[in-house]
Amino acid sequence: MSNAGKKILLIDDSEFILESTSTLLQFEDYEVFTASDGHKGIQIAIEQKPDLIICDISMPGISGYEVISQLRNNKETASIPFIFLSAFTEKSKMREGMERGADDYLTKPFTKNEIISAINAQWKKYATVEKKMQEKVEEVGKNLNYALPHEFRTVLSQLIGSARLLNWNADSMTTHDIKEVSNDMISVIQRLTRITDNFLLYMKLENISKSKSNIEQLRTQTTIEPLAIISDNLDTIAQKYSRLEDVEILNPVFDIDVAIGSELFAKLVDELFDNAFKFSTSGTKVTVESEVEDENLFLKISDRGIGMTQEQIGSIGAYMQFQRDKYEQQGVGIGLEIARLIATLHNGTMKIVSKKNEGTTIYLSLPLATQNP
Repeated sequence: MSNAGKKILLIDDSEFILESTSTLLQFEDYEVFTASDGHKGIQIAIEQKPDLIICDISMPGISGYEVISQLRNNKETASIPFIFLSAFTEKSKMREGMERGADDYLTKPFTKNEIISAINAQWKKYATVEKKMQEKVEEVGKNLNYALPHEFRTVLSQLIGSARLLNWNADSMTTHDIKEVSNDMISVIQRLTRITDNFLLYMKLENISKSKSNIEQLRTQTTIEPLAIISDNLDTIAQKYSRLEDVEILNPVFDIDVAIGSELFAKLVDELFDNAFKFSTSGTKVTVESEVEDENLFLKISDRGIGMTQEQIGSIGAYMQFQRDKYEQQGVGIGLEIARLIATLHNGTMKIVSKKNEGTTIYLSLPLATQNP
């Protein structure tokens, strides 16, 4: 298998190690970057996003332990395979490196076969993870292919039924009857539109997620005063469910911008708010709390509804419909997955904490937009 295109970063204060190891890896067709100290290594890792990092533990300035700590705390570099180099033979040192998030370690001096084997082991592990992810994507696709036709047939059957009712009884229907049926038809059409729009958006987000340049372009957009959008959208959705009195916004933060376009931000919070109202009852609060910390906007969206089990939370995906047999659900169950995708693509996070029959809380974080001087 060719190694062309794969990038490896070497971090070591030994010039001999850097030169000899980089030469060895270049012969193996890798693109190699080198850094003679931890600070430079971190900078190169963030800029180049290598496929693998090999780093010495004992270095002047900052140690390899600090290097891996900083890189694991950076969302852009957190998942890069990391191999420690160490002159230490004590098992405690090796164990400490693994506990700090290293994937493997090599003891200096090492042979060509040892370092190549360690690197190949990481590629094998990565390929296994990729295979599992691909299987999950294929599973989602298969379930979507089943769910979409079912949803479209259901909605279209309702629409056809209403149209036939108008056609068969047009001569005897009152104006009130006609308005009632037409309102039902409008509601069904809106449902069909939402299903279609959500499916198209989901596929668009999936395509964006496969391109680094598209992701970077997406992250250049901003939303000004996100809490104002939250307030407006929350009221709109509460009104849809006739529950304006159940809205509660705590500690709103203003004078901030977040690094996400306003259209996708509105869609993200719409899906989360709609989920909160859909699975809770009138008279119970839907609460939104906000906080700014470490250059991120943190949102906490809570309801006191039916909640979810850990199994249900773990199975949330584009194909899932939450307890459809008990709580009739419109759409193909991709609302929460769309919200998660939007957050992830913008370097944010979304976590769901829920307890059966007690409610659900969603913790959302989004980075603040960089302020131009």
